Formats: sequence, structure tokens, C-alpha cells
Amino acid sequence: MLGLALLLAAAWVLPLAWGVATSLKPEAETTQTPLEWIGSTLTFEAYSKVWASGDLPRWMLNSVYVSVMTTLLTVLLCAMAAYGFARTAFRGRKVLYGIVLAGIMVPPQVLIAPLFVEMVQLGLVDTYWGVILPQVAVPAMVFILVKFFDGVPRELEEAAFVDGAGRWRVFFTIVLPLSRPVLAAVGIFTFITTWNNFLWPFLVTTDPSGMTLPVGLVNVQSGFGVRYAQIMASLTIAALPLLVVFMLFQRQIVRGVAHTGLAGQ
Repeated sequence: MLGLALLLAAAWVLPLAWGVATSLKPEAETTQTPLEWIGSTLTFEAYSKVWASGDLPRWMLNSVYVSVMTTLLTVLLCAMAAYGFARTAFRGRKVLYGIVLAGIMVPPQVLIAPLFVEMVQLGLVDTYWGVILPQVAVPAMVFILVKFFDGVPRELEEAAFVDGAGRWRVFFTIVLPLSRPVLAAVGIFTFITTWNNFLWPFLVTTDPSGMTLPVGLVNVQSGFGVRYAQIMASLTIAALPLLVVFMLFQRQIVRGVAHTGLAGQ
């Protein structure tokens, strides 16, 4: 088992290490044969050219804003929907929940055309909300949270109801604090997915000042030609914030996945 884990770790780390090493080489040495991990000199020329060729600070701020807002809205709305399915009995509950589960099997690409038409009709093209709102409804996250809420002891909520607390107060003061591990995992996964999302922001934004980092970097890369050092430098810049997020919150990710698995058993 340890050997398999090391093999999987190497399969993930080696391409990343190769990309970083390539970004630090002189451009002329990126295609030389035989291939070498380290160039004759370490240079940040590729990074400086990428930084100078586009509005990277603006694109990065756009990505941060879009990712944070999408994460907050996704966690809040999916938690509310999941709590409703897990704790309230209403007519059509099973049918509606079945529709949500069926949404997990629908590829996001199928919804691009109708979503784009909707954004045009609402006047949200080239706006932050045009990028954010279609990414908020995530059936898979609702399913994960429903399974977790099913494992929360009902006695805690019933005691609060006896004391006069309403449904909303119980949700925000009892259920959500108890759900912090799974909410953290859902939030981190949503943030990573949103940060990496290229297709939808590419379609709904045409103004360079409103582009997210993946979209902006692809536009910059189109002017590189076959310049592997600059391509790898741009990819490293895009991946660095995600590595920082993962290093800061890896404990919450592990706890969230573990708690979700236990709730589903």
C-alpha cells in the first residue's frame, strides 16, 4: 500500500516539478536533446515576460473575487438545500431530491448554451455575476451535505426547538457549527474547481479587464508560439495560489472527507 501511495505521489509530483524546472530554463534549452532537468543557468526571464505581456494582477484579483464569492454562495445555498432535504418532510421531497441527484449525471458542458442565452437575456455577460451565478448550483455538494446532515443527532435540534428556537436559528447556531469539517471540505473543493474553470469564464467574458486568470493566461499564451518556458511559467503562476490554499487547509480537507464518509455509512 505504501509503495502504491508513493507511486501515485510521484505520478502527481513529477510533471509539476518538470514544469517548474522548464520555466526556469533559458528558452533555447527547453527543446534540446537529450532532455535535462536543470538548465545551464536558472533564470526568471520567462516569468518576467509573462508578467509583462498581460494584466496578471487584475486577472488574479478577478479570479480571487469570483472564486471566493462562488465558494461562499455555494456553501451557503447547498447547505440550506441539503438541510431542507435532510430534516423537513414536504410534498414532492423525494421527487425533487431525485432531480437534484440526476443533476449530478448531467455534464456541465450540456448546460453551456442555455446558460449563455440566459446570461445574455439578463444582461450579465461581461460581469462578475455572469461568471459566478451559473457555478453556484452544485448537485454533488448538496448530496454530500445531505449525507452529513443525516448523521447529525436530531436530539440536539429537538432540544433547541423545546427552548423556543426556530428552524433558521437551529440551522445557523447548531447545525452549521457542527458541520464545519464538511463545510470546509466543500468550500475548498469548490474554490479549486472555480479557480481552474476555464470554459465558462472564457465564453461569458470578452473584456480583458474582466477575465479570470486561466482565461487571461490562455490569451497571453496564444502570442508565445512554441515557447515552452513561458508556457510553463504561466501555468506555474496559475497553480501557485491553489498549492498555497491546499497547504493551508489540507487538514480541513482530510477531516471533511473523513467525516463525510462516516456520515454515509
